[in-house]
Amino acid sequence: MRGYNIWRPLMLIAVAFLTNSLVSNVCSLLGMTPDTASNLGILAMIIVALVMYTRMTKPRRRK
Repeated sequence: MRGYNIWRPLMLIAVAFLTNSLVSNVCSLLGMTPDTASNLGILAMIIVALVMYTRMTKPRRRK
């Protein structure tokens, strides 16, 4: 367990949740129905989580 970093999964969950909330609220403010805004928020959450996960797991370049 020496190489395990507890902050990475917590940061991934927090960013995904905040993205979902932000997108849902902005879409609701712009006049979308709550169901559509929620669906768009979930889609944005999944995309952001996948992008962040791939960036975190990508091997670092050696200089």
